[in-house]
Amino acid sequence: MGELGGFKKYERKQEINNAVADRVKNYKEFTAPLSLEEQQKQGSRCMDCGIPFCHSGCPLGNLIPDFNDMVHKGEWRKALEILHSTNNFPEFTGRLCPAPCEKACVLGLIDEPVSIENIEKYIVEKGFEKGWIKAKRPSYRSGKTVAIVGSGPAGLAAAQQLNRAGHIVTVFEREDKLGGLLRYGIPNFKLEKEIIDRRIKILEEEGVNFRTNANIGVNISVEELKEFDATVLCGGATQARNLPIPGSDAKGVHQAMDFLTKQTKALFNKDLENDIINAKDKDVIVIGGGDTGSDCIGTSNRHGAKSVTNFEIMPKPPETRSEKTPWPFWPLQLKTSSSHEEGCDRNWLINTKEFIKNEKGELIALKTVEVEWKIIPGERPQLIEKEGSEKTWPCDLVFLALGFTGPEQTLPEKLGLTQDVRSNIKASIHNYQTNVQGIFTAGDMRRGQSLIVWAISEGRQAAHHVDAYLMGSSTLPLKDSNDLLSA
Repeated sequence: MGELGGFKKYERKQEINNAVADRVKNYKEFTAPLSLEEQQKQGSRCMDCGIPFCHSGCPLGNLIPDFNDMVHKGEWRKALEILHSTNNFPEFTGRLCPAPCEKACVLGLIDEPVSIENIEKYIVEKGFEKGWIKAKRPSYRSGKTVAIVGSGPAGLAAAQQLNRAGHIVTVFEREDKLGGLLRYGIPNFKLEKEIIDRRIKILEEEGVNFRTNANIGVNISVEELKEFDATVLCGGATQARNLPIPGSDAKGVHQAMDFLTKQTKALFNKDLENDIINAKDKDVIVIGGGDTGSDCIGTSNRHGAKSVTNFEIMPKPPETRSEKTPWPFWPLQLKTSSSHEEGCDRNWLINTKEFIKNEKGELIALKTVEVEWKIIPGERPQLIEKEGSEKTWPCDLVFLALGFTGPEQTLPEKLGLTQDVRSNIKASIHNYQTNVQGIFTAGDMRRGQSLIVWAISEGRQAAHHVDAYLMGSSTLPLKDSNDLLSA
C-alpha cells in the first residue's frame, strides 16, 4: 500500500497532453510527465484494501500494491525490480495497455482509481534514465536451441525468458525491423520506435539472436525450424476482416493496417513518402470503433484531413460503468481517446451498405443505414435495419478497422497444425504445445486478437513450458494454474 489515508489526501492526476493544435503537427508522443513529487503522491493513493483486485485485473499478475508502495517511499529501484519480476516490457504496457487493473482497483468503487498504468511508465523510465536497466546474460548455456517466429510482445517476452533459462534463442521477423505490431501497427505518437529499439538492444546484449526479413514459409523454408529443439509461434492474428459489400474494390477503400503501416515506414524512410495513403484535404470515414480505428483517426488528422468521421455498428456505450459489467469486471463504458479529441464525428448504430465509385473506379461516397440490436433470450442478438434511415456520405477515403479473423494460413498449413473454430492455432491450455511435437504457440496467434498485456503474459507462460519440455522442469515463473486455465 502507499500512504495511510493517502487516497483521501491526493486526487488522481494523469500526464497532461500537449494542445491538439501542437501535437497534430508531428508524430511524436505528446504527454508531459508529472513532477517527481506528484508521481510519488500518485503511488501514495494506493490504499490498504485487504484484497487487491487489481491483481485479478492484470493478466501478468503484476504486484501492483508492492511497487506503488515503493514509489510512495521514493524507492524507485526496488519498484523497478518488483515490476520487472512479472512484466518484461513495462515501457510498452505503460503506454499502450487499456489498464484493466485500474478498472478493478478497489479505490475505484468510491473514487478515481489509482493511476497504475502511468506509475508503471514512470518506474521503467526512471530505470532507463538512471541506467538501472542493463543486459543480464545467462550464467550458462543449456545447448538447446529455440526458434521464435514473430518479434511482437509475445515473441520478445518468450525470447527473453528462454534466453534467461540458458537456451540459444533465435527470433525470426518477416519485416525489416523488429517489434511486430508495436513497430508498424502502432502509430509513433502512441509509441515512439526508439522505445522499442532500446529494449531490443538489451535483448541482443543478453544473447538473443534476431533475423529480420525472414518470413518463415515464404523466403525461409519451414524445414529450417526442424533444426531447432523447439519452436514458438508468436506471429499474431494479422488476417484483417473485410467488408464484403458492393463497391468494396473502389480505389480509396483500404485496410486500416495498410494505412498505418505505410505511414510509420515513411517516417523512417523518406523514399517511401510517396507510398503513403494520404488523407490530406480529404473526407475520411473510419469504419470500426476500436483502438485501430482511433489510430486511423489520429493519423488522418496529422495528415490534414478535411473531415474525419467514425462509424460503429454497436450502440454507444454509457459514459459511466454499466450495471451489466459491475466492478471489478472490465466495464462497458464509452472510451474517448486522444485521437477522438483531436477531431472526429462519431456515429453509432450505423451499418455500411455500399461503396459508391465514379467511372474511374474511385470512391466518392458510401451508403449507410441505421440499425438496432434485437435481444432475444437464448438466441444471438439480431441486427435490425431501420426503415427509411438510408443515408449517403460523401468521402474520398475509407479505412476498415474491423479487427482480425486470426493468423495468416501459410504456417499452420505447412506445419500441419490444428486450428480452432476461429482459425487460431490450437494449443493445449496446460502447456501451450500444438498438435505437433516441439511446436508451441502464444499470443494472438493462439488466443485471437487481444491486448498487449495478454501477449506478454502468453509469451512468458509459453517460455516456462518450452523450458520444461526441453529440460524436464523449469524455474521460469508460471502463474497460478487457475489463471492459466482461464486464459
